[in-house]
Amino acid sequence: MNAPAPAPALPWLAPTLAQARTLDARSHALLLHGAIGDGLFDCAHRIVERWLCEARDPRERPCGACESCRMLAAGAHPDLHRLLPEALRQQLGLASAEAGDAADAAEGGGSAKGKRKPSRQIRIEEVRAAIDWAATTSSRGGAKVILIHPAEAMNLQAASALLKTLEEPPAGVRLLLASAAPARLLPTVRSRCQVLRLQPPDAAAARQWLREQGHEQPEVLLAACSGRPLEALSMAQAGLDAARWRALPRALLARQAAAVAGWGVPALVDTLHKLCHDGLALSHGAAPRFFPSQALPPPASASALADWSLELARLARQADHPWNEGLLVDALLAQAQAAWAGSSAVATAAPR
Repeated sequence: MNAPAPAPALPWLAPTLAQARTLDARSHALLLHGAIGDGLFDCAHRIVERWLCEARDPRERPCGACESCRMLAAGAHPDLHRLLPEALRQQLGLASAEAGDAADAAEGGGSAKGKRKPSRQIRIEEVRAAIDWAATTSSRGGAKVILIHPAEAMNLQAASALLKTLEEPPAGVRLLLASAAPARLLPTVRSRCQVLRLQPPDAAAARQWLREQGHEQPEVLLAACSGRPLEALSMAQAGLDAARWRALPRALLARQAAAVAGWGVPALVDTLHKLCHDGLALSHGAAPRFFPSQALPPPASASALADWSLELARLARQADHPWNEGLLVDALLAQAQAAWAGSSAVATAAPR
C-alpha cells in the first residue's frame, strides 16, 4: 500500500495530541472530531502512530525510528486497518487493499468496480471485513488499530454493524473514529467512545504557518476557507492564490467560465454560495466573510440574492448528479449575474 503524501508539520495539533494521551487508559475507542481543514486526518494518524509505536518509553512515542513507525510511514503496517470511503482512498493515493478489495469482491469483482463511480460511503461490507480482520492475531504482537475516517461516511447499516465491536472489541484492538460531523453519527456509536475535540489554530498561528509554506496574503486564503489552513494550502497549491481569489467575483459575474475551468460542479456551487453570502452581507451593511470587500461589486437587490441562495442550496443537494458540466456552468454563471443585478426572478440553473 502507498502512504499518503506527508503533510507539513502542523504545530497546532500539539495540545490535542497531549490530551489524547490522557485518554489512553480510559477506553479502547476514541472519537476525534474537528474540521478536516484543520488537520483532522493528520491528527488521527499521529494518534495511531503513538498507539502502534514500539518504543520502550511511552513518553517517546511515536519515536519515528522503530520498525513499527517505519512500516507505518511506508504505508505498509500490518496492524493498521483504515476504513475510508473509496473516493477518499483514491484522492489520498491509497491503494484499496485494506477495505476496498473485500467490498468489491462482495459486489462482484473488479469489472463492476470499473463501471461505477467511487463510493463516498463506508459500506457494510467494508465494516464487516474490518471486524473479521480485528479478530485475527496481531502481526507484531502488539496493538491492532482500526482507523475510520470520516466516521460519518458510514451508512446506517455499516454503523450498526460496528456497534458490537465498539462495545467489546477483541483483546488488543483499538478503534479511532475521526469525524467532521459527529452529530451525524448514531448516538449509540458516540456513547461507546471517548470524545476528543481537535483544537483549531488561532488566526495568527494559521497565517504564520501559511507564510512558512511560501504563500503571500494568507489572510485572504484563510478567509476563503473559513480559517481552515489545510484547505487554504490545498487551494493555493491548486493555483488559486490570493490574487486569483480577489479577481474571482468579477470574473464570475462577467460569466467568464475560463476562471473556473476544471473545477467541477460541487466546487463551483460552494464558491457561488460564498459569493452569495457576501453579497447578502453587503446588502445589509455588514462586512463580507469570504472575499475582500474591494473585490465585490455592489449588489443591486437583497431579495434577488436571497432567492439565489435558495436555488444554490437546492442545487447543492444534487451537485454530484452527472450533469452536462459545460451547460450547467454556463447556466450557473448566468444565474449569478442575474441575481447580482437584481433580477426579481432568478432562473433555475438545473432541472427540478
